[in-house]
Amino acid sequence: MGWGRFKGYNIASLRKDLISGIIVGVIAIPLGMAFAIASGVKPEYGIYTTIVAGILISLFGGSKFQIGGPTGAFIPILFAIAMEYGYENLLLAGMMAGVILVLMGLLRLGVLIKFIPRPVTIGFTAGIAVIIFTGQIANFLGLKDMKRHESFVDNMKEIGLHLSTINLYSILTAVICLAVLVLGIRFAPKVPGALVGLLCATIIAALFFSGKVTTIGSAYGDIPNTLPSFHFPVITWERIKLLLRPAFVIAMLGAIESLLSAVVADGMSGSRHNSNRELIGQGVANIAAPLFGGIPATGAIARTATNIKSGAASPLSGVIHGVVVFLILLLFAPYASSIPLAAMAPILMVVAWNMSERKEFLHLLKLKTGDSLVLFITFLLTVFADLTVAVEVGLVLAVVLFVKRMGEVHLVSKVLPDPSSVKVEAHMVTDSHDCPQIGIYNVEGPLFFGAAYRFENTMPGAGPDKQKVILLRMGKVPFIDTTGEANLAGLVKELQEDGGRLMISGIQSQPLELLQKTGLYDKIGATQFYEHTGEAINDALKAINHSKCLGCRHAAFRECTAFSGLDEASGRSTFKGRVPAVGRKLSGEL
Repeated sequence: MGWGRFKGYNIASLRKDLISGIIVGVIAIPLGMAFAIASGVKPEYGIYTTIVAGILISLFGGSKFQIGGPTGAFIPILFAIAMEYGYENLLLAGMMAGVILVLMGLLRLGVLIKFIPRPVTIGFTAGIAVIIFTGQIANFLGLKDMKRHESFVDNMKEIGLHLSTINLYSILTAVICLAVLVLGIRFAPKVPGALVGLLCATIIAALFFSGKVTTIGSAYGDIPNTLPSFHFPVITWERIKLLLRPAFVIAMLGAIESLLSAVVADGMSGSRHNSNRELIGQGVANIAAPLFGGIPATGAIARTATNIKSGAASPLSGVIHGVVVFLILLLFAPYASSIPLAAMAPILMVVAWNMSERKEFLHLLKLKTGDSLVLFITFLLTVFADLTVAVEVGLVLAVVLFVKRMGEVHLVSKVLPDPSSVKVEAHMVTDSHDCPQIGIYNVEGPLFFGAAYRFENTMPGAGPDKQKVILLRMGKVPFIDTTGEANLAGLVKELQEDGGRLMISGIQSQPLELLQKTGLYDKIGATQFYEHTGEAINDALKAINHSKCLGCRHAAFRECTAFSGLDEASGRSTFKGRVPAVGRKLSGEL
């Protein structure tokens, strides 16, 4: 626990934390139950998660104002796991996810989560929102004898098959809750609209629609007013192997959601979170919550924002929020059984609407770029396949597009002399007739596997009619990988077999270190690496029989049209040339 987050804490800070903790705690109760029901488990499990995970995330996490608990983002995953493996295995998967999160934090992998492309995040978030929203249609309409399926298409078919069972009383109950919720958001944003809407709809349904709408009690039984007894799940190697993939998915989504929420909190409060400690806190919470029957938890963006807006001063507000939920459970749990499921549906629908990132989604889609493709495919796969496949495909596609873009940025271009800059017969050295024995090439951008084909296609091969000396200007190559090194090695081999040589000027530290590690540096020769291009040109001209240069009528190399002069004092040539590929003039000392 980071005590630095309590620096300067006083009575006034405690008062602020009490107020914000109570407000967030009241808001968390209906959400916790709604998320649990939507995840395919009993509503009280969502309350247990809110209490245990909410307190531990605030105590051990790395964000000063983070509020943790069950969230909408987990609904599709938890429902699928509960359907396929059962509730007991869901608890074990949650514990395993907690262990993975702790390890990620200890290994300082928190920063890696930030590299997940925005289109992937928005794509699966929008897809989750669609699943949550459509998943509440049946409760909103009061449809009977509905079976829940993992497949989105099957669930839509199920709704279509049972439309004849619409319950008008359920619709009216849902509309009352939705109206109060929407009006509350519009005219009284500080009032917990979800709770007020739930209370209004429940009271009206109890007075006028008693026995005509499905309630939590009639669907799931009474909610106990105590925490469940401590229960350690049975752990076997077979169960671990069975649940490893679901656990990893829970851990990754939990890490992404919690760190996104922490970033939002930083922006609202001006604080700065510790991403690795946040992962450890999330892991500890997810290890502990299943021991009390709780489902997986993560940082909740909406509740965290409410916590900050309510004036929270420290992580103690999150602890208080968990205590408040526990006290309400003890005092009012029996009354929760009377809540209609139709009243819970609008709450989740509004949550889905708010988390959908619809504006950003449409903005990226309208760009019609590679990011638009990543976004759309991730979204479709989240809805019609599953979140795991969607994220995997989205990441792979994003990486492929990134490699393609980086490959397009890479440029290899031959430096040709500018005839207008010299006094000798310029027609002898033109775009199609330059000095045949020395080739000077600019290499710009990272030389990696994505740019290998451009490098190979641009560089000349060896042979009797090819240049004997190739000079690569690599001052603008920040990075080279083993594929790029292999391409370079191939060029060196061709040149050396034909009696030529490769010279390199201006090489940066990373490419130089890699060439030294692979041994290519020694193969090229330490004397062939130059800090300045001019020095390399001088040595190249001295190494060849310049009087035989077919591109120049002058025997003296200093009169070659490729060079406007040689500074005898410094030993550097002054060069004037151009790169037709980009239409850029190069002049001055190299």
